[in-house]
Amino acid sequence: MFRKFLAEFLGTAILVTMGCGAAAWGASAMPDKVGASYVGIALAFGLSIVALAYSIGNISGCHVNPAVSLAMLINGKLTPAEFCGYVISQCLGACVGSLIMIAMFIGEKGDLVLGGFGTNGYGQYSASGVSLGGAIITEVVLTFVFVFAICGVTSTEKFSRISGVVIGFTLTLVHLVGLPLTGTSVNPARSFGAAFGALLSGDPAAMGQVWVFIIAPLFGGALAALCWKVLYGDVEEEPEPVPAAPAPAKAPAKKPAKRSKKR
Repeated sequence: MFRKFLAEFLGTAILVTMGCGAAAWGASAMPDKVGASYVGIALAFGLSIVALAYSIGNISGCHVNPAVSLAMLINGKLTPAEFCGYVISQCLGACVGSLIMIAMFIGEKGDLVLGGFGTNGYGQYSASGVSLGGAIITEVVLTFVFVFAICGVTSTEKFSRISGVVIGFTLTLVHLVGLPLTGTSVNPARSFGAAFGALLSGDPAAMGQVWVFIIAPLFGGALAALCWKVLYGDVEEEPEPVPAAPAPAKAPAKKPAKRSKKR
């Protein structure tokens, strides 16, 4: 069990460092090339998941996201105790990821050369000024799409070789849609970690709005799991055909012994 929790801790720390680090770089270093930075940020999150899926997926399943863990709990793939351990590990890992970003962003004068930390927001803290209601709907819908894809691709061993790629590209897709609106959370731990880093750097705004990006993704993930159970709950995976055992070779018939003629 400890190995699973450690894998989730490390995986979430890497996701926040790479994904939110790219978001901070895109927001601070390329203010006049927003479109290009959105593509780069989306790919950073998606490719991080691909890398993690094939490194820690065989240990913990590579959830690195409380919304995904909640879906697995609903689908019966996690126990309540495992779920609690996963979420705690993910949130701690996200905070450590933000601390790593702070260490990376320190300049020669001790100030931070980049800011933002890839936080999520609405209203004046959204790139498009989306409302609170719009942010909630966005996060519910995008998390639903992301988690629903995960439920499908992890439901059978047939997809095990490509599952990491599918999940990574799905995360890239939802980021391309949501980045101009909310900054794309779909992951409560990632949002909390980014807000934690921003708070430590002197910006408490994201922490004041982070509740939206905790509740909405959890609701979207739970809804995806429930829809999956309704649609596919009774569908059983077809067993792999078992090759018929070869028939045992017949022993050659013994020739009757010749009787010697009596003289």
